[in-house]
Amino acid sequence: MNLILINPVLRAYDAAHNLAEIEQLITLVQKKIASDDVILLPEHFTPDDNIERYMEFVTRLARSANCTVVGGSHHRTANGRSINAGCVIDRSGTVLGMYSKLRPYFNERLQVEPGDALGEIAINGKNFLILICADFWFSDLILSAKKLPDAILVPSLSVSRKPTPDYSRTLWRHLAIARAYEFGVFVGISDWSAESSLPKYRTCGVSGFADPTQIDPAKFFTPVASEGVTIVPLDFDALNAFREDRKMRGFFWKGKP
Repeated sequence: MNLILINPVLRAYDAAHNLAEIEQLITLVQKKIASDDVILLPEHFTPDDNIERYMEFVTRLARSANCTVVGGSHHRTANGRSINAGCVIDRSGTVLGMYSKLRPYFNERLQVEPGDALGEIAINGKNFLILICADFWFSDLILSAKKLPDAILVPSLSVSRKPTPDYSRTLWRHLAIARAYEFGVFVGISDWSAESSLPKYRTCGVSGFADPTQIDPAKFFTPVASEGVTIVPLDFDALNAFREDRKMRGFFWKGKP
């Protein structure tokens, strides 16, 4: 199984551009995608709060790429509540699960309420935990998962008040590495590129992959390639060996005793 991460150049309030940009990036690697692979989209890639249009796009992408798509997120209104939520759809168009942002960040709190669906979803026999952007910064959400995740996927829209993206990128990379080692999981992030257009705040392009099984420190975190899309293998045999080694040394805690 491979994970496809993207770092697209997106625009606030321009759904047509953003959807075309995402589809173009997937087209670049289309021939390398297998049916058991997983594509991760960024947070809030479309400003459209129309649930049907969002679902239609994610479904169409899953079918055209012939693999499972973790559909980032969008703001939606359901049962009288506005939340930030997303879905996972497989290559047949089947919805595998829904997830929502439990702890909205900064000004987003003026637009949406906290969601109530932690993103614990099985994909091809593996446990995935999907945490939308700022939720990834709360370790208690990871600890609340019913099953130990094999991978944590983070649809993100990173923002910063700093003049360059370096500050946020460094924080995100350190956090991803720490999460990967502490919980013995792969961590994949798809974000808006630092060249994206967003009013008031700059985006940071923190997309990348943290792999606790690596020995070379330079490979602890791999940013998405400059083309805006990267395919990374999810070697679960290596991950299990990493976990067993940590257990043997008494350095792997996976839940309450």
